[in-house]
Amino acid sequence: MQTVEKRQENLSSPKEIWKECLSIIKENIPPIAYNTWFLPIKPLSLIGSKLKIQVPNSYFIEWIEEHYNTLISRTITQVIGSDAELVYVIYDDQESLPPITESLEEEKPKTETKPQQIEKDFDSYLNPRYSFENFIKGESNQLARAAAIAISENPGKTSFNPLFVYGGVGLGKTHLIQAIGNKVLEKFPEKRVIYLSSDIFTVEFVEAIQNNTVNEFSNFYKSMDVLIIDDIQFLIGKEKTQDLFFHIFNTLHQLGKQIVLSSDKPPKDLLGLNERLISRFQWGLTADIQPPDFETRIAILKNKSESYGIEISNEILEYIAHNITSNIRELEGCLIKLLANASLGSREIDLDLAKKTVKEISTSREVNISIDYITKIVCEFFGVDENKVREKNRKREVVLARQVAMYLSKKLTRSSLKTIGLHFGGRDHSTVIHAFNSIDNMINEDERLKETVESIRNKIELGIA
Repeated sequence: MQTVEKRQENLSSPKEIWKECLSIIKENIPPIAYNTWFLPIKPLSLIGSKLKIQVPNSYFIEWIEEHYNTLISRTITQVIGSDAELVYVIYDDQESLPPITESLEEEKPKTETKPQQIEKDFDSYLNPRYSFENFIKGESNQLARAAAIAISENPGKTSFNPLFVYGGVGLGKTHLIQAIGNKVLEKFPEKRVIYLSSDIFTVEFVEAIQNNTVNEFSNFYKSMDVLIIDDIQFLIGKEKTQDLFFHIFNTLHQLGKQIVLSSDKPPKDLLGLNERLISRFQWGLTADIQPPDFETRIAILKNKSESYGIEISNEILEYIAHNITSNIRELEGCLIKLLANASLGSREIDLDLAKKTVKEISTSREVNISIDYITKIVCEFFGVDENKVREKNRKREVVLARQVAMYLSKKLTRSSLKTIGLHFGGRDHSTVIHAFNSIDNMINEDERLKETVESIRNKIELGIA
């Protein structure tokens, strides 16, 4: 067996020593635990037998000491020697650290170095196109935008924790909350930032249950510096997921880590969500985003047309802004359709073409059909509360509405059976298949139900709310 002295001769830097430690640790713990708790760690310096390592936050230290203290002590003793000592340093404390040593015997003179980005063991899932620079400021989003910028400058240290942004479809919620994440990583590259929808969070949680890795799943999200969850309303009806998220929320908030949430409604209107979660969502700042006013709509159109390198007259932009008022997504969709009509017809962009395009938009009303939208229309048609179809409710009218909504979700969207099931209280794919087959069989035998389903489908496709 290699002696400590011989081992030290072969290891000439903290990086190599820690690499040797990792190779031993990796053999003794599951891969997900290794990736979550040890890959983010960086070696900083070695003076004598004292090895300093950098960790993302204090939660890392608590968890590692509680669960892996024996393994780590045994490992550093094996690699460094019987006097080995491990010192944890949180990234924010680095200014007082000595420089990284490249030798076991002597320390190099201190040099000014830029903080290096911690090598991430996960994807932040942020879209780099979403930035504050291309988010158009207006009266409709002023508070939410100002709070978002303040948070990105000092995550977790403002009174806006959590930041809860709400508003209708296509108003820029996703753009704004992702802009926070992108700006944080730009200013603080060492921060652990992740963005995901509550749908994805639930799917991952279900997989963690199946793989018996719930602790690792929970601890991964507790290790974040900034957690951004989109469409938090989809947690409604998913009691186990809500319970887990409650504990993750508490841990992050107590550690002073930033939480950013978005929803289509304010917290108090999220019926079916656990009261203790609603209470916590209101701890920080709740800010809404309204449909853009006329001036903001023109600014959005100008910004978008300039990004395409195309100059469009104010007269045309004003005409579009006057006639497309519901949301930003539809506004931009109209502009894209206008450019397509001009390109395909080999004609100039003039007012007549703009009028033709707006007319096409308003008559066809192309709707981005989502499971939520389908559920809304179905429940309105049957006079059933939307939350009822997500609960364990066996009333006949609720079951019928739920099954029709599942049937049309499978027909009209590209969502997987698992995703559809999750939208209806976390039900599994077999429930969706049963619902689809039940309605499919019933409409073949019941002409009245067939007409009802067709009527609802037409209403959905035409976008008549």
